[in-house]
Amino acid sequence: MTTPFSIRPAQPSDVPHIYGMIVELAVFEKLEHMVVATEALLHEGLFGAHPACEALVGVEGDEVTCFALFFHNFSTFLTLKGLYLEDLYVKQAHRGKGHGKQMLEALAQLAVQRNCGRFEWSVLDWNENAINFYKGMGADILPDWRICRVTGPALTQLAASGKEKAHG
Repeated sequence: MTTPFSIRPAQPSDVPHIYGMIVELAVFEKLEHMVVATEALLHEGLFGAHPACEALVGVEGDEVTCFALFFHNFSTFLTLKGLYLEDLYVKQAHRGKGHGKQMLEALAQLAVQRNCGRFEWSVLDWNENAINFYKGMGADILPDWRICRVTGPALTQLAASGKEKAHG
């Protein structure tokens, strides 16, 4: 007998489950050394006074088996908001059941309902399984685009450089 699977917006009580999967995802991506997240910070990001993101959770029976964390961005070329998927993760024991596909479909439906001009996300170049999965879902993998990121001390330095010039 198959246990029913459903997708719903995350609730505050889901934060520990989502946080646990974030840690699992980091281990899978060999990036656990970069995780500084806490349950409290995740709760603030999702449910605080000024939420920065949203999440959907997939539930099989009474177990949270996957999550998708996303937020809106904006396309100057389309002059429409977009839906950006930051992370999608399905627990190892629940892979191969179609949960990831259903999560992407739910996010696409949300993007259409919210009149988004596009739905996009990033994928690690070594993750061939994910790349093939996304291509199979109709996604284009954009070869000419690279992510630019400034964090930590480099971000502080960049901000300070601009401040010095503004006051100098």
